[in-house]
Amino acid sequence: MEKNKEWVTVEYSSSKPSIDDWIGVFSPANFSSSTCLPENPRVGPQYLCTAPIKYQFANFSNSKYKDSGKGSLKLQLINQRSDFSFVLFSGRVSNPKVVAVSNMPLLIQTRLYTHMTVTWTSGYGIDLAEPLIEWGPKGGQQIRSLAVTLTFDRNSITVGWRDPGFIHTCFLKELSPNSPYTYKLGHKLLNGTYIWSGNYQFKASPYPGQNSVQRVIIFGDMGKDEADGSNEYNNFQRGSLNTTKQLIDDLKNYDIVFHIGDICYANGYLSQWDQFTSQVEPIASRVPYMIARWIIRDWPGTGSFYGNMDSGGECGVLAETMFFVPAENRAKFWYSTDYGMFRFCIADTEHDWREGTEQYKFIEHCLASVDRQKQPWLIFIVHRVLGYSSTDFYANEGSFAEPMGRDDLQKLWQKYKVDIAFYGGTLTNICTSNEKHYYKGSLNGTIHVVAGGGGASLSDFSTFTPRWSLFRDSDYGFVKLTAFDHSNLLLKYKKSSNGEVYDSLRISRDYRDILACAVDSCPSVTLASSFREDFYRSRDCRECWNSLTVHLVIFFENKELNITLLALIRLNKMVLQSEKIDKLWKSYVHLSLE
Repeated sequence: MEKNKEWVTVEYSSSKPSIDDWIGVFSPANFSSSTCLPENPRVGPQYLCTAPIKYQFANFSNSKYKDSGKGSLKLQLINQRSDFSFVLFSGRVSNPKVVAVSNMPLLIQTRLYTHMTVTWTSGYGIDLAEPLIEWGPKGGQQIRSLAVTLTFDRNSITVGWRDPGFIHTCFLKELSPNSPYTYKLGHKLLNGTYIWSGNYQFKASPYPGQNSVQRVIIFGDMGKDEADGSNEYNNFQRGSLNTTKQLIDDLKNYDIVFHIGDICYANGYLSQWDQFTSQVEPIASRVPYMIARWIIRDWPGTGSFYGNMDSGGECGVLAETMFFVPAENRAKFWYSTDYGMFRFCIADTEHDWREGTEQYKFIEHCLASVDRQKQPWLIFIVHRVLGYSSTDFYANEGSFAEPMGRDDLQKLWQKYKVDIAFYGGTLTNICTSNEKHYYKGSLNGTIHVVAGGGGASLSDFSTFTPRWSLFRDSDYGFVKLTAFDHSNLLLKYKKSSNGEVYDSLRISRDYRDILACAVDSCPSVTLASSFREDFYRSRDCRECWNSLTVHLVIFFENKELNITLLALIRLNKMVLQSEKIDKLWKSYVHLSLE
């Protein structure tokens, strides 16, 4: 295959046709038709030792197949770095007997707004070719950057093994904020020739606090499906095609995507990851495609907070390798990222989040360290519902959320005045708020949104509707956030079937409760944490640092003396040991301390 995907027509015939006959697609072409017992009963029966990538019944396109014994199927094939075979089976999928056998990139935003990560897969190991990217400003000079290469072997996966190929990751650095770039993927072969992909383009992220219109897409639990109507493993994500179609059609009208868990439901069947990345490639090659930790992840005794047995042994290996998000530890999938006026704190519900844990400390630091004057919109994202949901199984438990979900996090949301918390995990769309469509003023609490209708089979709501549940919809859809400036945010819920807006909430935010001033009238104020090291190294204050509890740093520029005053404040005591700073302080400002 020279392209990422192609349509093929498969013709077949049988001398003893049956309505139970089916066509299986295998890659590599050399497959095992022997039967195997399932390694995990919760994953489901395995039957064939080599699982097909997908399958379709022989009478799918010809209702008279049972009489004629002839038929044909039009199938879409994804470039999976190997050859294919098509096999006609009898006996349905539960008792298969062989009748006859036939002869893309992801953009990820890093922790720094000037960087972007590009990831793609190929069949070239480093012993065969050198992976690289040619990139640069749109219409400007292009440069070449080398990529790193990773892969994993069969010992990393227990069921559904297929050679994953080689996963290449390249880091594009020193990007100009909000500027367009072009790039193409390449491999330099041993003989010195180059193999190049087609051209792609993206727009670099805005710098933190940049006052421009910024648009964010958020959804969870999407999965993937076959465009040709074929069946596949975990065949319950029919809504995913509509979701991706709407996002592809609307590519020019958003800037970054957050797929907040339950990515493709592969459960160890690695060919499904190729299907998923091919489905989202038109999106993920143009805008950053960020993910959150998913439920179908691990196995008892592996360190997960839950004892799930539905990963098929996959245990997050492929997702953690392919989606190079800015997490400090790949096995602990929590991270923060800034996008213009937004600060996103992404947590990991498969690890303990309770007070005193490593993740709790991360969450608090992420929420506490943001400069709300520059980045007013503080967003918390996690997969399982740690806030509020009126889905039936949560309601039946009486918790309306994961057990212990709100116990410790509620005080963090309140303390740091988190604007919105997003969840997946339950396959519905829910919004909680005291206001219906428009709110102006200081927010009195966090808005909780369950956006789990990306494409997998939907969940049921409880018959009881809590007072805090403003909007509920059991349909496929996604959320779009638009920050117009530092005070105005629009939240839209859009349906995947037609892209229409079915619910919205506009917020005109007054940040006096956070900044003690309106955004457009605040002095130049920033948190002290980012200046701690610089201040500690200053000669005048090196000795006094340990006696200070820094709460705020305020800059006052004295043009005549050409120095900057650093005023350090603590709640009960102010320590100023530099005579020069003391004189400037007294002549410029007076603060009343408690």
